[in-house]
Amino acid sequence: MKIAVTGAFSYSGKYITRRLLARGEEIITLTGHPNRPDPFNGKVKAFPLDFNNQQNLIASLKQVDVLVNTYWVRFDRAGNTQPHAVENMHKLITSAGAAGVKRIIHISITNPSASSPLPYFWGKAANEKTVIESGMSYAILRPTVLVGREDILINNIAFLLRRFPLFLIPGDGNYRLQPVCVEDLADLAVEAVYRKDNYTIDAVGPEIFTFKELVNLVGVVINSKRPLISVHPRLALLVAQFLSLFFGDILLTPEEVEGLMTNLLVSKEPPQAKTKLSDWLAANKEQLGVRYTSELKRHFI
Repeated sequence: MKIAVTGAFSYSGKYITRRLLARGEEIITLTGHPNRPDPFNGKVKAFPLDFNNQQNLIASLKQVDVLVNTYWVRFDRAGNTQPHAVENMHKLITSAGAAGVKRIIHISITNPSASSPLPYFWGKAANEKTVIESGMSYAILRPTVLVGREDILINNIAFLLRRFPLFLIPGDGNYRLQPVCVEDLADLAVEAVYRKDNYTIDAVGPEIFTFKELVNLVGVVINSKRPLISVHPRLALLVAQFLSLFFGDILLTPEEVEGLMTNLLVSKEPPQAKTKLSDWLAANKEQLGVRYTSELKRHFI
C-alpha cells in the first residue's frame, strides 16, 4: 500500500512509520517542518502540510490508500490555536476524501467531548466527528499521556526531580492518569492500517497512577526522590510559568492541569497496550530527564 503519515519525522508518527517501512509499505509524510532531520535516510518522501493550499494537499494524497493522522496542537500560540487546528483537520480530511484515500487512522485523546469546557478535548471531539462523517473507513485511537524517549511530561518531571530539592504538586495529587508507551500506540496504529472495520478504542497502558504516585515512582527510579509538596493549582501554574522563562518553553498550561485534575487521562475500558510504565522507566532510567524536552522547539521553532 501507499500510506501517508502526518509528522513522520516527529514523535508518534516516527514510530508508526518505522513499523510500516519494515513491512515494505511505501510511506510519504505531510509535514510542517520540511527541514527537520530525516530519520529514514530518504525512504520517506516529504510533502508540505499546508492547510492553506488544499489543491496541493489533494495532489500530495493522490494514490494514497491510508492516511495516518497524528496532527494536533498542544496549546494555543499566536494564530496556531486549537479552534484553528479543528479547521485545519477538516481541510485535511476533506482533501483526503477528494484524493481518493480509502481509510484514515486518527490519533485522538481519551474522553473527548463536544460539551467540554477545555478546547483541547472539545477540539478532539470535533475532529473525531469529521473523521466519522468523512465517508472513509476509519479507526480512531485515543491515547492518554504518551511515554517514550522523546516524551515531554514524564521526561520533564524527571528533569525537575534531578535538579530541584522538592516538587510542587497541583492540588492533592490524587487525580489519576494511565500512561501509554508510544511503541504500543504505534503497534495499535499499524494494526488499524490493515483492518477494514470502523472502530474507536482507548489506547492506554495497563497501569493507573495518581499523579503523586507517578512523580514519586519517577523519583525513585532515577534515584532522585524529592519531597512532594501539594499547593494550590494556581501557585503551581505560577511557578511553572516562572520556570518557563528560563527554559524558553511552556512548561504547563491551565487547561492541562484541569484535564489532569478532572481525571480525563484515564480510561474506563480494558487496556489495549501491554507495556507497564514501571518497566519502561526501569529500562530507560539512565537517560530519563537528563535533558529538558521543549515543546516550542519541537513544534514551533
